[in-house]
Amino acid sequence: MFPEFSNHYAEWRKQSPWQLSLHDKDDAPSEDLLQAAWFHQRLLRDRLTTLDGRTVRVLHPGFWNREPGPDFRSAMIQLGTDAPVQGDIEIDLKNSDWKAHGHDSNPAFKNVVLHVVWQKGGTFVQPTLELEPVLDSPLADLRWWHGSDAARSYPAELLGHCCAPLRELSATQLSELLRQAALIRLQSKASQFQARARQVGWEQSLWEGMFRGLGYKRNLWPMLRLGELRSQVCPEQKRPSVLSLQARLLGVAGLLPDELSRQQASSDTYLRRLWDSWWREREVFADCTMPRSLWDFAGLRPANHPQRRLALMAHWLAEGRLSERLENWCTGSIEPARESSTLLTSLQIPKDEFWDRHWTLRSKDLDASQPLLGATRATDLAVNIILPWLWVRAVEGRNESLRCEIERRYFAWPSGEDNSVLKLARQRLFGGAAQKGLRTAAAQQGLLQVVRDFCGYSNAICSECRFPDLVKAWHR
Repeated sequence: MFPEFSNHYAEWRKQSPWQLSLHDKDDAPSEDLLQAAWFHQRLLRDRLTTLDGRTVRVLHPGFWNREPGPDFRSAMIQLGTDAPVQGDIEIDLKNSDWKAHGHDSNPAFKNVVLHVVWQKGGTFVQPTLELEPVLDSPLADLRWWHGSDAARSYPAELLGHCCAPLRELSATQLSELLRQAALIRLQSKASQFQARARQVGWEQSLWEGMFRGLGYKRNLWPMLRLGELRSQVCPEQKRPSVLSLQARLLGVAGLLPDELSRQQASSDTYLRRLWDSWWREREVFADCTMPRSLWDFAGLRPANHPQRRLALMAHWLAEGRLSERLENWCTGSIEPARESSTLLTSLQIPKDEFWDRHWTLRSKDLDASQPLLGATRATDLAVNIILPWLWVRAVEGRNESLRCEIERRYFAWPSGEDNSVLKLARQRLFGGAAQKGLRTAAAQQGLLQVVRDFCGYSNAICSECRFPDLVKAWHR
């Protein structure tokens, strides 16, 4: 530890909520501290052994997972004389947490190759490493380190092999690289619409894309299935009301609660109206009704709840003019600075008496009205669904000027919401440097394409990845 010196702020800092959160009961370290120690490998690395006596070589600690599931993804370790394996790492305070936390029955943990615990005790199932005797510093020192910037930085030894050559690129070169990758991504998404349109038509391919785009990453497939059922749920010859469509979509999705809450009058009244509609039709849709277990709600923000997304889709379906709205927006003369806001306006719906004031069917009344579609989700729909669909329509129609205009809008679109893949890519590829060249949604799309084309086919230690050499050769 460092020499003692008088520092009032250091004493105050010990009383901060963040510092107090570092201590668990019985003065054990917090899991967050243990995760940081593992990530930065603050361990006596030549003394690591599992509880059953096998040596542990950590070739890569994995990528810190800030979402539900194992704490670290895609780690590479070697146990004893076995061949190195890639898998996940879970960190807990004790062995018994593996079952106590439900990891043994959760399929998200099936790829865990090492269970890392603070202190051993009791039986163990997975290969298990005890951390307490192999930390490289006393716990008090590690707590001090954990509060510093060093613990929050990305370890230099975990940077991708392409980080150095990418740093050599000028801002112009990096922007051009990401632009070219983004164009590939646009074309790839467009080709999927083209292929699907050959089977079901352009209109249906758009609806399926919009359903999928509102599914967020964990619920893409059930939302896509609902999109495939559009003509059955909403027949063109007799378009149902918004309420009827909301009942059908929520009913087919398996997302209607079985009972009233009997606590919130507004929710119960609306839910009773949904059930009155669904009760009369449920047998008609019995062959396509999905189980609720198909949906993933873990870590889901209230605004992204599928109940809310389906309420929005019901409005679009009831009106039936979605493709017309988008085509009018695409061919209209709009100031570049207003393109994203005018698209959001084109997608907005009339007020919804219930959903403007509720996140879900069970949530309490909101203090302020919340639109069913916000700017962030509109941007996601624009770059992943709407612009690729419009672009391939222009290509198919051999409308060169419209194709160029759609590309211009695509490359100028403001950046979208950050996500875990982008954050990790920035850390590994750019070393956490400022996001030069990442100020547009297209640049984000380009970076995601690089991850898909190269990082997705390599491993944590970048074995046999050609991207670093390609960047070097291009720089020359």
